Amino acid sequence: MKQIADLHIHSRYSMATSKDGTPEMLDLWARKKGITLLGTGDMTHPIWRQELKTKLIPAEQGLFRLKDEYVLPEAARYPGKAPRFVLSGEISSIYKKGGKTRKVHSLILLPGFDEADAFAARLEKIGNIHSDGRPILGLPCHDLLEMMLEVSEEGIYIPAHIWTPHFSLFGAKSGFDTIEDCFEELTPYIHALETGLSSDPSMNWQISALDGYQLVSHSDAHSPSKLGREADLLDIELSYQGLWDAVQNGKGLEGTIEFFPEEGKYHFDGHRKCGVCLSPKEAEMYNGICPVCGKKLTMGVDHRILQLSDRDKSSAAMPESGRPYESLMPLPEVISACVGFSTASKKVQGQYEALLERLGAEFTILREVPPEDIRKAGGEVLAEGIRRLRAGEVVRKPGSDGEYGKIELF
Repeated sequence: MKQIADLHIHSRYSMATSKDGTPEMLDLWARKKGITLLGTGDMTHPIWRQELKTKLIPAEQGLFRLKDEYVLPEAARYPGKAPRFVLSGEISSIYKKGGKTRKVHSLILLPGFDEADAFAARLEKIGNIHSDGRPILGLPCHDLLEMMLEVSEEGIYIPAHIWTPHFSLFGAKSGFDTIEDCFEELTPYIHALETGLSSDPSMNWQISALDGYQLVSHSDAHSPSKLGREADLLDIELSYQGLWDAVQNGKGLEGTIEFFPEEGKYHFDGHRKCGVCLSPKEAEMYNGICPVCGKKLTMGVDHRILQLSDRDKSSAAMPESGRPYESLMPLPEVISACVGFSTASKKVQGQYEALLERLGAEFTILREVPPEDIRKAGGEVLAEGIRRLRAGEVVRKPGSDGEYGKIELF
């Protein structure tokens, strides 16, 4: 069965998130987007976990759906099966290793509430899991992985957004140069890596050490409307075991939906305060120093991958374990580019809702609906915009140092 999965998200209990991060709104927006399998996010947070227990009901093995009494009336406008939830959460590890302070984020999935309860109880002995849905703990990644395996051998541990400069496995500021440096003898239990918004699979194919790992992509959404910025394309039996086989072994992992990596906040090197954004080659000309203020640039994902690569960017072919991918923009951004109003404007939001009503879920419109049908429903300019998006005919203006880049269709 074909599934679109977004496994890394956050609830309203994480820092800097929308108050709309409720099970009801997540269910609604998953339907709007066409996401059929969604991580709950923040499963270690006691209040959120209790809310999930109250509002979700078991569906297939290891998966849940929203109870009928909590489904919003608006959701009935979007046909199709109710999205399934899988228990997931992100942990921020900050610790010393090899003479450096390491800051790494990890995505963890578990097959049920008993395992989530046991895992949270173990974490609570180490640090505060109440103040943030993504708890910050002085727990090395090796020990976190070991703890997860002790709680459940069926758990899934995915290093999150592996190239982000400040908080990731390979981050230029506080990460490692190899997976083995981080996880030591437990490295064989790592099977998948989350590429993050500022990189795509082809960038990761430049590094032969990553061959054999499943490359997955998720939104890391802090509000329901941001779901599906990136997602996994699966053809699996709808169950936790089916998901496990896809993420851990690649069985049924057909590919990913990606941000254009240039749109990510950390694609190029830069210094936001000075308005400086540089390619790796340009940054090296300045020895990694901001030409305006003389302070160190934040090294971007493109440059960091180049540092660790052993294959030329132009010739890095998809490895045997690799999967194809599609680069997309959210539909409101496409509409915005076509009508000249912001994504938050009533005009764009009104057209977005009208298109969903006439043509189906957002991913269906972006990926499958014939151009003629888009033309009839949304006009000539929108049809041309989506044609260009599907063909990759876009102008890319890279982001850097925490500032999103821009993808232009016209």
